[in-house]
Amino acid sequence: MENRESRATPVGGSNIRVLVENGEYWLNNKGDLAILNVTVRRIAERWPNAAIGVLTDRSSLLKAYEPNAEPIRYQRGGDWPRRRGWGGLAGRFGPEAAGPLLRGWEAAAAAPASVVRRARRVLLRGGEDDGTNGESDARTTNSERLLLSRDGGRLPNAIDGASLVLAIGGGYLTDIDRFQTERTLDLLEYATNHRIPTAMVGQGIGPIHDHGVLEHAARVLPRVDFIALREGLRGPELLHSLGVLPERVVVTGDDAVELGYSTRRRDLGTDIGVCLRVAEYSPVGDEMQKVLGRVIRDVAAESDAGLVPLIVSEHDSEDRRSTMPLLAGFPDVVPPLGRFASARSLSRRIGRCRIIVTGAYHVAVFALSQGIPVVGLSTSRYYDDKFEGLAAMFDAGLELVRLDGEDFDDRLRRAMRSTWLRAPELRAGLLGRAVNQIEASRAAFDRAAQLVKGDITTRSNSNPGPTWPPTSST
Repeated sequence: MENRESRATPVGGSNIRVLVENGEYWLNNKGDLAILNVTVRRIAERWPNAAIGVLTDRSSLLKAYEPNAEPIRYQRGGDWPRRRGWGGLAGRFGPEAAGPLLRGWEAAAAAPASVVRRARRVLLRGGEDDGTNGESDARTTNSERLLLSRDGGRLPNAIDGASLVLAIGGGYLTDIDRFQTERTLDLLEYATNHRIPTAMVGQGIGPIHDHGVLEHAARVLPRVDFIALREGLRGPELLHSLGVLPERVVVTGDDAVELGYSTRRRDLGTDIGVCLRVAEYSPVGDEMQKVLGRVIRDVAAESDAGLVPLIVSEHDSEDRRSTMPLLAGFPDVVPPLGRFASARSLSRRIGRCRIIVTGAYHVAVFALSQGIPVVGLSTSRYYDDKFEGLAAMFDAGLELVRLDGEDFDDRLRRAMRSTWLRAPELRAGLLGRAVNQIEASRAAFDRAAQLVKGDITTRSNSNPGPTWPPTSST
């Protein structure tokens, strides 16, 4: 591996600055929040005095979820914060208490701020308003994309003083999210050009077919110091085709497995958990949703099980709008968690279930990590890849049902019944595979951390194994 020398000179972590590419700047997805939580905790444990900068569009909410993190905002130049502001107070109360208040405050402040940004764009463009919110600009030149904000570009100034640029797990490096893919690649390209250590962990990369994105990825990813993937079916082959050396790549599983595993119960639950994702990248028609709901309610009734709505994405309330109607009219439905519930709260809620039926990837991750089998729902190649990669990491316990074809209701019914019956025998194997993935994930983080010049680990054991027996008995 290429030996890079960081410009930072950390001593015991006091001068270390880790810049974290989060991938989900609005903090609306509990799967991404779980990965962020695991990553921030690992960094803080390794370097207690390090500055942990997280790219975000919601500074105070970030502090509510992760008090040890510092918000880095693209739209404000992306500098390291100089004062605590409202975020420190939000961190004291936590997201469930602070979230609703912050949401109202941000909504009130957003309107005048957007007017100012639009007026500025009109002036800069000679009276023309491009109709964007200022985040994405197709007319931005390549040279501007690789400049810091203070130099007239769009990259965060914080990168210049970073000891490590760490792109944490997610499924955002794909054609479906081209803007975030390009933004992440720009960040990594600047870092590699300026000899700043770079690592990517827990990544779900692809599908990528767009020629422009492929060319950009082929220019950047082979120069990244280290890449850890959450699955081994598609990612390694794609990276190989882009020119990434195999010795720079490992497969670990999803970093959120650690959080899910930590919330496991001593015994299997008795309910059926449900989440349906309906989005442009996961289309599910109205009639299909009606059939899906009927089958889920029928199997729950014959199994004498309650139904548990599992809301992982709050983007435009997409999971609430598609999941809650499936359960309507059933006599035993657990109330959904609030919008600002933590990822840990969602994972604990999953723990009360015997099986899970989900069209959302991280609901499946949380379930399998606790030894709970899953019926995965898909209508797209994007979700086929996600669920098939996850199934391979756990070897058993996830049955994928495509929601197309005239007999999908029968296939779903059979899958739910079979999974319900096999749940007890699958549990031990799933928990064992979760432990293996946690150990691999921690080892990958340690490898990334060793890229930092002067890395001094303060813990006597930098990679303890997962706790056993289960930490939760309820």
